[in-house]
Amino acid sequence: MNFRKIIFWIHLPVGILSGLVVLMMSLTGLILTYEWQLEEWSFRNYISAGTRDGRPLTVGMLLDNLAQVDPEVSVGSVIIRADPREPAAVSVGAGRLLFLDRYSGQVLGDNNSAVRRLLRKVRSIHRWFGLEGQYQVAGRTFTAVANLGFFFLIVSGVYLWWPRGCTRAAIRNATWFRRGLTSKARDFNWHNVIGFWLALPLIVIVFSGAMISYQWVGDLVYRVVGESPPLPRAVTQAEGISEQPSSPRVGGRLPSLLTYDEAVVRAAGEMPDWNIMTLVVPEAGDSFLSVSVDRGSGRQPPKRLDLSFDRRSGELIGRDGYGFYSQGRRIRLWLRYAHTGEIYGVFGQTVAGMASAGSVVLVWTGLSLSWRRFFGPS
Repeated sequence: MNFRKIIFWIHLPVGILSGLVVLMMSLTGLILTYEWQLEEWSFRNYISAGTRDGRPLTVGMLLDNLAQVDPEVSVGSVIIRADPREPAAVSVGAGRLLFLDRYSGQVLGDNNSAVRRLLRKVRSIHRWFGLEGQYQVAGRTFTAVANLGFFFLIVSGVYLWWPRGCTRAAIRNATWFRRGLTSKARDFNWHNVIGFWLALPLIVIVFSGAMISYQWVGDLVYRVVGESPPLPRAVTQAEGISEQPSSPRVGGRLPSLLTYDEAVVRAAGEMPDWNIMTLVVPEAGDSFLSVSVDRGSGRQPPKRLDLSFDRRSGELIGRDGYGFYSQGRRIRLWLRYAHTGEIYGVFGQTVAGMASAGSVVLVWTGLSLSWRRFFGPS
């Protein structure tokens, strides 16, 4: 038995065993292709009737109005957009956002829309079959193992796809759809052609999925570029180690000379073409105020800049973000958003969606060919 046959006879059972799980992840991944656009569309009724020529309320005014409506509310952050007709999103804990009209300060609603609930359910199915409680770990394990199997299938599939005779006709048959084929030959042709054209995006998507599931895969990224992996978060918390330097805290309420609105103006000056700005509401004793400015969709790390301002002096004391990270951390962050294609905006999401759709066909044709091999006509 030659090496090619050995790879094939490993490829076949791995495909059969992981096929249905991969099919589930591919279908749900396809549904989630334009997830954040669908969520934003579901909040379309929150767009203000105000015009660009009007004067929207400042962040400070918005928070004051909210405090009058609900004195017990605990605000974690405020998200505003360059277009003031878009509502301000105020984080109030447990993943809940309140949307405020930028002109009136009125609470328009929250982010618990039917579309968001549906997408959240699809996402939980994608990650761990939608299981809850103690069964969630088992579901996550099944999807993670199947994802590793899929990675092997893609890599070994590229090897098996490679035409033995690199003639023009052989390459054409392996890279383009053919007409007039029998069912078995058609499935084989589709399996090869789709696998060839989608191999690269699938490798990125599946490898990044493995990185999300397994710490050792993420550590491997650091080691490949010659860096030491960071300590796991649980270890750093247990030993009191912080991955980022923290500003000193002062007991009691800290006198602050820097207002939220001044921080917004200063942050906008650092990135004049900003699109989204997130202001983290500090604790009473925090000596700094953090603002993130983003000129992308909010899901493109290279387009985001994190700023820290001293609350007493108002000075800019720190810049952070993608351009300041080590190579290993940049690659990991790139992979995280390459998994959904969001790193490249709508174009990247479309490619990821096509890869998910192609995966459905790959699983279907692969299982069909396997069935015919064992139970169908030759």
